Amino acid sequence: MNNVSHIPSYLSAEHLGPWETYLVQIDRVEPHLSAELRPLAPLLTRPKRALIVDVPIRLDNGEVAHFEGYRVQHNLSRGPGKGGIRYHPDVTLAEVMALSAWMTVKNAVVNVPFGGAKGGVRVDPKLLSMPELERLTRRYTSEINILIGQDKDIPAPDINTNEQVMAWIMDTFSMNEGKTSMGVVTGKPISLGGSLGRKDATGRGVFVSTVEAARRLGMQIEGAKVAIQGFGNVGEASARLFANAGAKVVALQDGSGAIANPAGLDVRAVKAFRHQSGSLIGAPGAETIDADRFWRCDVDILVAAAMENQITASNAGSIKARILTEGANGPTTPEADLILQENGVTVIPDVLANAGGVTVSYFEWVQDISAFFWTEEEINARLDRIMREAFAAVWDAAQAKGVVMRTAAFVLGCERVLMAHKLRGLYP
Repeated sequence: MNNVSHIPSYLSAEHLGPWETYLVQIDRVEPHLSAELRPLAPLLTRPKRALIVDVPIRLDNGEVAHFEGYRVQHNLSRGPGKGGIRYHPDVTLAEVMALSAWMTVKNAVVNVPFGGAKGGVRVDPKLLSMPELERLTRRYTSEINILIGQDKDIPAPDINTNEQVMAWIMDTFSMNEGKTSMGVVTGKPISLGGSLGRKDATGRGVFVSTVEAARRLGMQIEGAKVAIQGFGNVGEASARLFANAGAKVVALQDGSGAIANPAGLDVRAVKAFRHQSGSLIGAPGAETIDADRFWRCDVDILVAAAMENQITASNAGSIKARILTEGANGPTTPEADLILQENGVTVIPDVLANAGGVTVSYFEWVQDISAFFWTEEEINARLDRIMREAFAAVWDAAQAKGVVMRTAAFVLGCERVLMAHKLRGLYP
């Protein structure tokens, strides 16, 4: 396989990271596309727009600091761009490109009318005060103002951003527009047009898709042993929903370390301890384990809800789970994918499993535009239905084509994107 032709000239081939992973995924999917759409596949290997911005802010001590920010729109054939904004010291253009591309496929898999976009600022937000974080957010918003808008590109929270950050973005954009524009972002506070059910949406999608896979594999969720990497918004919600369904959450891992209890962890007690101490280590009823042991845990279900490239060729062979659900974006490398396939692990890919978040973001956008808001019960019911229907479509395609679920999901999503592009044509 040769991806050199797919590498934009402004990127170094030595530092592609997640973008290289995405290109490998597209190369694996291309032979399975319909003959009608296969010639259009190169469209998927190039982002439509990539904006790099300088984000200067005045620090509390009076000095001026500069941070680098990005907003990438991968594809807009099916609608306005949609994708989160992350604040992280390791953010790169290649990473944001990959994340925007996965959003393109993800939105198409669950059939919401969005294209793919993503944004980020290379910064460690833990080193900023709240006033500095607000100034960073408002300046970054002003710099990407030319791209975003409720009919153009709608950001949302991602790693190290939250509803407060979204409120600042909405306010800054609204001030520049001279009118309140609630639909410019999703994941906002409820009082500013946010949607009920949004906080747990990604974790709920992870849970629902895993339940659907378990049912088809003849596995009972009640009593199943679950390990979850990542205990942020997605991982915590997933853990809570699994525990409520009678599963045993036997291992957890985040940036502070890993803990385990073969009899099952008390998820709510662990959450309370972590909230107070900032760490999983020392949580009640939990044994501290090392990272290698976490991946070797004897479990039925493994949820990867941290960051990309966590499951690699070095640890994939240790995974004993029957189901691996990708709550994070791009947690599994292409090499690890092949190992998991050989070992009979059913992988529910990120573009399906973690699509609950963008689905409820779509609900929030619709509610903002219509100024009519739904109950949490309505939102959860609509989310569950969309996730079950999307899972069934991917599962059936995988069975029909004799491919793994990631390939089936990419075929389904990519064909929807390419068909939209074909029908719209080229202008001029």
